[in-house]
Amino acid sequence: MKTWTSALRDGLATGTAGSLAAGAAVAWRGRRDSGSALAPINASSHVLWGNAAAGIERLTWRQTLPGVLINAGAGIWWGTVMQKLFGTAIERHGLPAAVAGGAATAALAYVVDYRLLPQRLTPGWELRISRRSLLASLGALAAGLAAGAMLASKH
Repeated sequence: MKTWTSALRDGLATGTAGSLAAGAAVAWRGRRDSGSALAPINASSHVLWGNAAAGIERLTWRQTLPGVLINAGAGIWWGTVMQKLFGTAIERHGLPAAVAGGAATAALAYVVDYRLLPQRLTPGWELRISRRSLLASLGALAAGLAAGAMLASKH
């Protein structure tokens, strides 16, 4: 198992890729489901401003910037968790381990974010996108984490 220092170092790249992939998917699905690509990103700022943040459909400093930062931070957190749990296996076994690790980490993120945390601390995406779109976005997170882990590994 990697040290926390090593997991954080590799988790930065892993999580950034995961966050970018999930953010793109959330924006795409937000446009499809609610007519606004920014609405689900803004909805993440509900941790600061309450559920009214989910109703903002345009670019704003108050909702969009915190939404982006919250999602980027969460991506880096989950990338670090993935590297801590699966980083050594990814370095040994490459792509199959990265895909499995990405899927397991995205599943863990779902359980923590939507089953264990109070509603005020969820990502907020569920306020503006359908359940199907939420699952697609988590799939994008898994793929992004796997891609980022491959970039961070020695393969």
